[in-house]
Amino acid sequence: MNLEQLGFSDWHQDRVDPSQGEKFEIARVTTVHRDGYVIVGEKGTTSAKSRGKLKFAADSALELPTVGDWVYVKYPQDDSFAAIQAVFPRKSLLKRKTSGKRVEFQLIAANIDVALIIQSLDADYNLRRLERYLVMVNESHIQPVVSLSKRDLVHADELAEKVAEVRNLMPQVRIVAFSNAEGSGLAEIEGLLMPGQTYCLLGSSGVGKTTLLNNLLGEERLETQAVREKDGKGRHTTSARELLLLKNGSLIVDTPGMRELGNIDVEMGLSETFDDIELLATQCRFRDCSHTKEQGCAVLAAIEKREISLERYGNYEKMARDAARHEASQIEKRRRDKKSGRFYKTVMKHNVKKRWS
Repeated sequence: MNLEQLGFSDWHQDRVDPSQGEKFEIARVTTVHRDGYVIVGEKGTTSAKSRGKLKFAADSALELPTVGDWVYVKYPQDDSFAAIQAVFPRKSLLKRKTSGKRVEFQLIAANIDVALIIQSLDADYNLRRLERYLVMVNESHIQPVVSLSKRDLVHADELAEKVAEVRNLMPQVRIVAFSNAEGSGLAEIEGLLMPGQTYCLLGSSGVGKTTLLNNLLGEERLETQAVREKDGKGRHTTSARELLLLKNGSLIVDTPGMRELGNIDVEMGLSETFDDIELLATQCRFRDCSHTKEQGCAVLAAIEKREISLERYGNYEKMARDAARHEASQIEKRRRDKKSGRFYKTVMKHNVKKRWS
């Protein structure tokens, strides 16, 4: 299989490092395990490990390979693991904040062209969570497609109402409603998938991601579980991310269900997803308006007129606070790193003088 069939585009070709390209071959990461990777390239599929220098020189998880990454690799002469030497520049990167106070990230997938954000039409339907997914996808410069699953559970008028709600959030976003149980809408989703393009499925557990992927694969390759009846919430089925090649030549990544996204560092994503609120903010009487109690606040006026919902503004405000806290944390981290660097240089200089005195 050639690299173009695996999604290697002109964008990636333009970023090939000649010094790396002469010594190593190029492959794509399809699976990440705790102790290694699976990669695929022109030599086929093989297991791989990160070169020690790459692994131990990384300052954070962001510098390590993830599903969808393009990497430089050295293949062994025997049947041992291939060695990943370096990671290509990424066209896009999906990530979320890990739990805890420290600003750390969990990588989800790289080099995604289109994200199918799946929102079920049952009791788990949640517009605020959908907004957070849209922010994360827009921040990564990935084209979003909102996919409303379980359309067989709602009447036509309720479906139309929910489609209108989503359309109100982002007028330009493409919306597809489908049912895994009945098969309706699946042909429309299949029509979205183009050869050589990379897609991913995003959504909470139980919305039907894995069942949809099995339908697209045309076989029951991946395990699924039933939704809990007592609360309508899904159980985690996908525990690892995997890049799969579909019969039509498109590539797709299934992801574990994510109920809490913890989006931060999403300034661009906020601007695209909540462009209506940010436009209103420019019309406030005061430039430093907090949109809480000021006279002449265009945002508060729009809420009062029900042009935007209080819930939507609350979600925007919460994510904006998260982004501000992240920026403050990053500034503090850079300050500490700079201070530690000065301390290290001072100690080394002192030790050198002591050694030669």
